[in-house]
Amino acid sequence: MRFKLDENLPTQCVDQLRDAGHDALSVPDQGLSGAPDPRIAEVCTAEERVLVSLDLDFANIPAYPPSKSAGIIVFRPY
Repeated sequence: MRFKLDENLPTQCVDQLRDAGHDALSVPDQGLSGAPDPRIAEVCTAEERVLVSLDLDFANIPAYPPSKSAGIIVFRPY
């Protein structure tokens, strides 16, 4: 699978996904640190990557409809 990890996740997560055989990049890898959420989502859609984030804004289905992306995973650690 193709993933893009948001800047709020540790960079080791990218390495772990790559080690598992996935195509993984991070938002900082592409110089998108600090970019607005809609821009991040737009890039992920264009690249057909699943976005992985801790940002609850991406859980807003009307703003980021599942049918318009390769997928969005929002983690909520405890």
